[in-house]
Amino acid sequence: MALVSLTSVNKTYPNGFQAVKDFSLDIKDGEFVVFVGPSGCGKSTTLRMVAGLEDVTGGTISIGDRVVNDVHPKDRDIAMVFQSYALYPHMSVYKNMAFALKLRKVPKTEIDRRVQGVAKTLGLADMLDRKPRQLSGGQRQRVALGRAIVREPKAFLFDEPLSNLDAKLRVTTRAELKALHQRLKTTTIYVTHDQEEAMTLGDRIVVMSNGLIQQAGPPLEVYRNPVNRFVASFVGTPPMNFLEGELQRRSDSIVFVEGSADPSGKPYELPTHPTRAAALAAYVGKPIVLGIRPQMFTIPDAQSAATMRVRVNVVEPLGDTVDVAFATGKQPLLVARLPARGNPPPAGQEMTLEVAMELVHYFEPGEFGKKLLV
Repeated sequence: MALVSLTSVNKTYPNGFQAVKDFSLDIKDGEFVVFVGPSGCGKSTTLRMVAGLEDVTGGTISIGDRVVNDVHPKDRDIAMVFQSYALYPHMSVYKNMAFALKLRKVPKTEIDRRVQGVAKTLGLADMLDRKPRQLSGGQRQRVALGRAIVREPKAFLFDEPLSNLDAKLRVTTRAELKALHQRLKTTTIYVTHDQEEAMTLGDRIVVMSNGLIQQAGPPLEVYRNPVNRFVASFVGTPPMNFLEGELQRRSDSIVFVEGSADPSGKPYELPTHPTRAAALAAYVGKPIVLGIRPQMFTIPDAQSAATMRVRVNVVEPLGDTVDVAFATGKQPLLVARLPARGNPPPAGQEMTLEVAMELVHYFEPGEFGKKLLV
């Protein structure tokens, strides 16, 4: 196990494209850190620089107490698992797992000890004589994982290893990975575009966009306190809803005015929560973005001022919850996730939704608008 440290790391390609910009992060010994973000954000490029598969344009990468910028990948003492299983089709499971150790001239008795032990841990003990073509996708991925574990590296690097699995298998393999890390305690860097994977696996998640770290922290902290609109939109399922409008003063209160009207012609106006009104006073009359997670909508039991009258466009039953899609005159798609009580409202019907204004987020305008009231 080892500390992995990246300091002001940059990656610029010959055509001038800067894929990673001033990336600085310390990954603690034994920590499971997930890089997450949309395609092209620089997460895989960063991982490949740690592995030595990409040259570093600027900055330093250290594994343990050694700077590895100019160290060959095979000498960095890391193990990498790719999206593609990359197994040798003509070799048995045992030989696939033992191959790297054989190249390092590890004694046969030690190879056998490691392979048998890891195979037992991963549930592969009865499959050691099989060829990859005789295995399911999940079993092949476990072989690829076992091949990395037997090396007993200082750090594991995972590049979207579950992307080729079906949805059910992804969930079970994800649980196996987390349990395995809790046993091995090996420093792990994991790359994914799936924020659900990031939330469930990581001790910390690093949200990236345009080659930059947008936010890094424990999953629930990032979910509850996103630093900007991009992070808020990327972390959470379904994604956060955004209403663009402005704050206006109404006698002793401050109201968010969206700028369009409900089906009856009443303007969409939501009063800010009393505990937040004083802090929001400085933004009265300025453009502002209101962030509402789908789970912050409820069906009101009594009269409430913080409500929206909407016309249902699409209903998606999910079992114990139901997603209701609707629109305003300015926002074409908003989603409320509600408890499934009886039959869900049919498309075309009007309904009233209450907004938990004590929980909503406020952002500056723009894709990367900063969160207000931090």
